[in-house]
Amino acid sequence: MIYNLIIALYTSAVRLAALFNKKVALMVKGEKESFDILQKQIIRGEKYLWFHAASLGEFEQGRPLIEEIRKTYPQYKILQTFFSPSGYEVRKNYKGADIVCYLPLDTPDNVKRFLDLAQPYMAFFIKYEFWQNYLNELQRRNIPVYSVSSIFRKEQIFFRWYGKSYRKVLNTFTHLFVQDEASVQLLRTIGITNTTVVGDTRFDRVLEICRQAKELPLVEKFKGNHTAFVAGSSWGPDEDIFIPYLNTHPEVKLIIAPHVIDESHLKEITGKLNRTVVRYTQATEERVKEADCLLIDCFGLLSSIYRYGEIAYIGGGFGVGIHNVLEAAVYGMPVIFGPNNKRFREAQGLLQCKGGFEIQGAEDFKKIMDNFLNNYEALDKAGKKAGNYVRDNAGALEKIMHTVTL
Repeated sequence: MIYNLIIALYTSAVRLAALFNKKVALMVKGEKESFDILQKQIIRGEKYLWFHAASLGEFEQGRPLIEEIRKTYPQYKILQTFFSPSGYEVRKNYKGADIVCYLPLDTPDNVKRFLDLAQPYMAFFIKYEFWQNYLNELQRRNIPVYSVSSIFRKEQIFFRWYGKSYRKVLNTFTHLFVQDEASVQLLRTIGITNTTVVGDTRFDRVLEICRQAKELPLVEKFKGNHTAFVAGSSWGPDEDIFIPYLNTHPEVKLIIAPHVIDESHLKEITGKLNRTVVRYTQATEERVKEADCLLIDCFGLLSSIYRYGEIAYIGGGFGVGIHNVLEAAVYGMPVIFGPNNKRFREAQGLLQCKGGFEIQGAEDFKKIMDNFLNNYEALDKAGKKAGNYVRDNAGALEKIMHTVTL
């Protein structure tokens, strides 16, 4: 079977890469430990709902569903698996699940061993997870399995002439909860009709994050009565654009939460600033009052920091792709980002409703910022459109819960 040959080659490649890459080594080690975790922690006689997410972003998409099921059906246990260390290492102590572990690679032996131990009552695969051996075996065992917040494009292998054998994996799903009507129409062309358009659960998630946002007294003191510009998940190319502009606008307070928090990057940012800067971990009430820039040098605060801003910039658009724009937009402020955003449906939605703004470089950024800083009405209008976009697209969770029978 070609698929199993590909998995075997991939497994060998991963084992080799683990010798040179710490992240891959973590994954390999974690996969080996998964069976021991299940052996020790699975309680026989209990019913487990299995949620699988590749990484942290997909987990956050599935999280509203996990927590709603946990609240509505407390009699079920939750098993959460991850493929990537960037998900597992951050959420391995997640209190919303009874067991958290890596998902062993999709080999026939691993699949049977995993399912024999876990014996899930039902399974939920988030977004792009289509592991053929796991899905085939779940179907063989008559275990319902759902695809949540999935989105399909004509470029995917399912819709290519050479993807005919692999597209059969889609028939294993009990139901597919997709993000848009275009996905429904594409799936229909290959005979998949057990679909429902529910939208993206991330909208529900960011609304919940907004409701639970922490109060951050130091950030509040820093902002004072000034306009605050929040740069979230920024990279060097992003900082090269917004820092020079804000160096010349002392009336705006600047909060930078870089994507990579290490000493070399923090020093690089500080070197670009010609305004008074203080790091969050070194801040006091007196120091933040005197500072023009607050540099966030720790994790876990960004989603709450956005609440103190009037304008947001989301990094990654000049490199790997933009990061989470919804976490900022939910607070009702315009969101600016770079050109690598075409694969991100939520960014396209913000652009369409004029709550989001794409820049190609410093000139575009200057034009947008000058307009916002000189025209409060334009700033307020764009912010409201961003906030309304998030609220108007929420509700996926309710639709899923209405369809899934437990």
